Amino acid sequence: MRMLSDGGNGSDAMTLRRSRSEWLLRVERLGQTTASLLWIGSIVIYGINAPGDWLQLCAASTWLLANIVALATTKAD
Repeated sequence: MRMLSDGGNGSDAMTLRRSRSEWLLRVERLGQTTASLLWIGSIVIYGINAPGDWLQLCAASTWLLANIVALATTKAD
């Protein structure tokens, strides 16, 4: 109601939407980072017994690295 009472131009609503989407992006990245760490952990626990295990380790590590870079660049913006 505050926007209606002081004749706001919608900037409060835009700020709220932006903060909500930033929060969702952080939650999404947190979930992806957790998933990649669990994937790496499962490879370590079950061992590397075949070339495919190395490929999975590389994939999970790359996914983790991409999420870390995305988080770092988001904070810098």
